[in-house]
Amino acid sequence: MECLRLLESLDLIGYSGICLGTENSQLLQNSLLILQQENHFRNCYYWGRINGVKNDYQIAYGYQKDCLNGRVYYYSTDGMNWLLMPKPNKCGRFLSPLAVNKFEGDPSVVTIVHNLNPPFSPNEDPNKLNDGITTKELKEEDRLAATVEQINEDALVVPRGSWYKNPNGDIKENVSFEGLTYDESDQLNSYLHARLPQRKWNTNLLTRPDYNYSLDFLDPIDEDVPKGCWSLQKELGNRLVILNNTYWPGMTFYHQVNSPHFGSMYIGSGKKNIDVPFMI
Repeated sequence: MECLRLLESLDLIGYSGICLGTENSQLLQNSLLILQQENHFRNCYYWGRINGVKNDYQIAYGYQKDCLNGRVYYYSTDGMNWLLMPKPNKCGRFLSPLAVNKFEGDPSVVTIVHNLNPPFSPNEDPNKLNDGITTKELKEEDRLAATVEQINEDALVVPRGSWYKNPNGDIKENVSFEGLTYDESDQLNSYLHARLPQRKWNTNLLTRPDYNYSLDFLDPIDEDVPKGCWSLQKELGNRLVILNNTYWPGMTFYHQVNSPHFGSMYIGSGKKNIDVPFMI
């Protein structure tokens, strides 16, 4: 959610049961405004919070030009001092889902992750044991970056028409976006994954009669597997849409119908609910 409208956004997302408190919200907004000015971001957003044992990780991001490919992430344990988050690496992406312990809240902590038959060759993996069990060290900072990336891949969404793609490939925020209508807000194909598309470019062309490539270059969430992994609710007399992803409890998207105001926020432990197919 945009830092300039953080307090207003928290009031709306409160209808899903999330509350940060007035004092914490004001401190976050002030620190994010400073972060935006220091890094010359075009826009700065509060991503959410990953809960830890000792400290919680507050996460924010901003961009200068491209609102998808140009995002730069920061994290903080006090909500005031922001540190640059490293880019996810191959080891972090693979080991993060295997880490069973909670986040400690200290980015320098190293976790020992045990794995059976990992996709590492013996030459690359000096810790391989004779019984086939491999132990790998995972720094919590790398785990945090990989977890944020995975949540974005699965559960970060934007309404259709809020982003558009230029002919040169840059992705911009649509300043003329006026919001979804009441009918559009009831349909899951009106919400798109805020990630690089994973489906072929002509898939949406064949499934939408009103296809527009500059707007429909992202993947809609209505094709996510299994059916029912998204929960859509209406509040404020159907004027507020609340979307929740069951794979990542704590990730909430909101949108005011017939207005350009929308956003997302995650508050949780950073663990994926892999039992969703058995729960639906």
